[in-house]
Amino acid sequence: MGVPASTRVPVTRPSSQERTEAGHTAHARDSPGAVPYDGAVTSTASSTDTRQEQSPLEQRQTWQHRLRRFGHPTSAVRGDVRDRLVPPYTEPSGRLWKTLGVPPALSGRLVRWSGWGGPLLVTLVAGVLRFWNLGHPKAVIFDETYYAKDAWALVHRGFEVNWDKEANRLILDSGGSVPIPADAAYVVHPPVGKYVIGLGELLFGFDPFGWRFMTALLGTLSVLMLCRIGRRLFRSTFLGCLAGALMAVDGLHFVMSRTALLDGVLMFFVLAAFGCLLIDRDKARAKLAAALPVDADGRARPDVEAAENTRIGFRPWRLAAGLMLGLAIGTKWNGLYIMAAFCVMSVLWDVGARRVAGAVRPRLAVLKRDLGWAFLSTVPVAVVTYFASWIGWILSATDGSGGYYRDWATRDGRRSDWSWLFPDWWRSLWHYENQVYEFHVGLSSPHTYESNPWSWIVTGRPVSYFYESPAPGVDGCPVDAGEKCAQEVLALGTPMLWWVGCLALLYVLWRWAFRRDWRAGAIACGIAAGYAPWFLYQERTIFYFYAIVFLPFLCLAVAMLLGAIVGPPRSTDTRRVAGATAAGVLTLLIIWNFIYFWPIYTGTPIPIDDWRSRMWLDTWV
Repeated sequence: MGVPASTRVPVTRPSSQERTEAGHTAHARDSPGAVPYDGAVTSTASSTDTRQEQSPLEQRQTWQHRLRRFGHPTSAVRGDVRDRLVPPYTEPSGRLWKTLGVPPALSGRLVRWSGWGGPLLVTLVAGVLRFWNLGHPKAVIFDETYYAKDAWALVHRGFEVNWDKEANRLILDSGGSVPIPADAAYVVHPPVGKYVIGLGELLFGFDPFGWRFMTALLGTLSVLMLCRIGRRLFRSTFLGCLAGALMAVDGLHFVMSRTALLDGVLMFFVLAAFGCLLIDRDKARAKLAAALPVDADGRARPDVEAAENTRIGFRPWRLAAGLMLGLAIGTKWNGLYIMAAFCVMSVLWDVGARRVAGAVRPRLAVLKRDLGWAFLSTVPVAVVTYFASWIGWILSATDGSGGYYRDWATRDGRRSDWSWLFPDWWRSLWHYENQVYEFHVGLSSPHTYESNPWSWIVTGRPVSYFYESPAPGVDGCPVDAGEKCAQEVLALGTPMLWWVGCLALLYVLWRWAFRRDWRAGAIACGIAAGYAPWFLYQERTIFYFYAIVFLPFLCLAVAMLLGAIVGPPRSTDTRRVAGATAAGVLTLLIIWNFIYFWPIYTGTPIPIDDWRSRMWLDTWV
């Protein structure tokens, strides 16, 4: 006897993809044969979180089914929606500690502490490398000739000044005891990065160690941030620490951390903004998960009403991201592109969250509930932060003795019909910014080390910051060198890391396009935001070291690739051992490559033949 049609409950059968995912989840958490870190590595290749942006009610179109051969998912993962909104962190296996003979109680504590202990250990190594002999070379190298002196003037006068041509020599000879000139200088970068450098000078003096201290500190802290960001992104302490360790041994990051330039400061604020948005993503999704109804089995299920009408409320981490983005723009203007990309990315994250929670029209729900506050939490905060960074210039005198162009509104700017509407400082700053913009877009003066952005990803044209040729027995050159030594500081990314990064970039693009992996999309967004805008200015004089801004995301991409190489825990032992061996060899090659190039990262004098052996490409000379 059949059930009346009106009372029948439709049964949804899990697809093969769903059964595979569910089986994988159980294996990753409960398999007694899992090797150490297997959950950590697997979380990159096959985590249940990779398809979390799909609604359980969503029906795939025919073209999507045809893409299954390339890895495109055909259905969502079933189960508790809370686990897809906020996936749990992978618990490292205790098998490693047992093999090493560590008592169970101690191994348990080590596992619990690994979330911070691992990143702090990687950061300690990075810090020792960056602060070791930081004052060497005792010279004003490359663009330190601008930023070190501008920073000293800013923290004392509030604006940059014109220095004498002999200022570098006088500063080094006197230990920084030189008078600060009074004439304002025309500079083309906002003040935040120079204030950061100046803080180190106030603490440790107007000398190479002082003006490099803050970039070394921020470079070290950026390694810690990347470890924690990678851990949150992949839900894996191991992969997070791997990403941080890769950046710790990258030559470009190392050199930029030991040089008083603005781009390392910019990278720090960009990475901090990304981390804030990542935390905000988890917090917002947790609030959505808490609003969902729970069935009799205690599992949360998608709910249209909760998904479309729940208000997330106050989002402090989004405000923090706006602050960081404002500081990034206040360091260099290309932070504007990054802010635009990150804002779009965070809104798409909100759309994905509401779709997973069960929203039928997630875009409309985000438009009503999230978009306005998302804008107010980032863009106005960033704008206010940017203008606040000019406070020293704004408060300087308007009689011609203050900052450059500070008196423009009172001297030349009263011809405008709108002059009564805006304060003098606003109109003077607007004129200044307009002049700076015209300078930047029109900069085409040839430079020995300029490069096209197409070459950056393969380290085609690094920048030499410092070069001298000491004679044997002089300034550390070995007595038996035979001829003059080479002493160089070369801003060159660790070649093996960047070349593997090319493959990793292709991998994350594939995972984003065909596996619908939001993590790969986030990494690709970070790389594109810091890299792609420079292709609009290929005729402009630009340099390889600008790539430091997207380096953290390249390291995340490489960590994701290495995790996929190791493979998921459901693989055979042979596959896992082969994958772990290949990933380990690649990692060791990257570390060896950094050690090999150490002399030309640190300005260590080496025989000229040893230097030539490190010039792998003609374009590096």
